[in-house]
Amino acid sequence: MRRRTFIEGIAVLAAAWPLAARAQQPAMPVIGWLFGISAQAGQPQLTAFRKALGAGGFVEGQNVQIEYRWADSQYDKLPAMAADLVAKSVTVIVAGGGDPSGHAAKAATSTIPIVIVTGSDPVKEGFVPNLNRPGGNVTGATILAYEMESKRLGLLREAVPTARTVAVLLNPANPNVDVQLRDARETASKLGVDVVAFNVPVVNADGAITAAFAGMAQKKAAAVLVTADPLFNSRRAFLIATRNTGCRRSTNSVNSSSRAA
Repeated sequence: MRRRTFIEGIAVLAAAWPLAARAQQPAMPVIGWLFGISAQAGQPQLTAFRKALGAGGFVEGQNVQIEYRWADSQYDKLPAMAADLVAKSVTVIVAGGGDPSGHAAKAATSTIPIVIVTGSDPVKEGFVPNLNRPGGNVTGATILAYEMESKRLGLLREAVPTARTVAVLLNPANPNVDVQLRDARETASKLGVDVVAFNVPVVNADGAITAAFAGMAQKKAAAVLVTADPLFNSRRAFLIATRNTGCRRSTNSVNSSSRAA
């Protein structure tokens, strides 16, 4: 599914689901937009979201308002942002740009409808107890991007069959980072390759990426797997510009699957 189509589907859910809640709200419903990425990185999602709202008869500023909260990959800000949206009595919260947004929204309210945009298994993450009957106040869609690191590593090995060492870029702030690294290592062991992990924290991410590629050259990594994470999605242009520093080839999770956040 294309990213734009995916986020448009989220807009349909946000517009259609909380009808009962709207009856108790002011004449103009308010959508709380809670995203872990930056406003610049999130413009494609927002454009698609507005387009889908328009198709449903909703135009921002005319018959719907949107309260924006962008965390710029600083996930520790999300709980306060979610609490602020709840205090404003928004009609529905759309949480994306990484699972921390969904967790922050869910922790902030059990009554306001929440529509999540996730790349993980929503049951394992505790968003819903069941996919068929989610219950509660959380719904949404997932593309299971975080569950696909093994598949992407396999595809990367097919692209670079001579690779003996593969680097993996990880965001240590991502709550799924341990699962991502575990899956990559398990798959690498089956493929007969070594994995070298490089953490890229949000603070000075570009500097950390540059240092990581230099480290890959020292480790003689033949390829690099960029794991599914909104941080890397927002830095994809920088990653492409830096890729030749240490590796012959690279694969970016945001290019091999729909964007998770």
